[in-house]
Amino acid sequence: MVESRILVNNRLGLHARAAAQLVRLTAKFKSSVTIFRADRNVFANAKSILSVLALAASKGTELSITVDGEDEEAALNEIEGLFANGFGESL
Repeated sequence: MVESRILVNNRLGLHARAAAQLVRLTAKFKSSVTIFRADRNVFANAKSILSVLALAASKGTELSITVDGEDEEAALNEIEGLFANGFGESL
């Protein structure tokens, strides 16, 4: 199991299009991916768009990502890259 803290840095936050990108990315991996928003005590399955949208993560929100499975390192690296890139949007 690997964990990372990630800051939502794109202007619109984790909105529908960004959430869909995250779900498509995590679906490529066998590992389970859980996102935790501590300030609201909300967990989300990163392979479910409704679950990810329920986080209501706007710009500046800190999230904890936990990845568990055989391809966890690769999955976490790609997830971190997606957030760092601001989901391809202007930061």
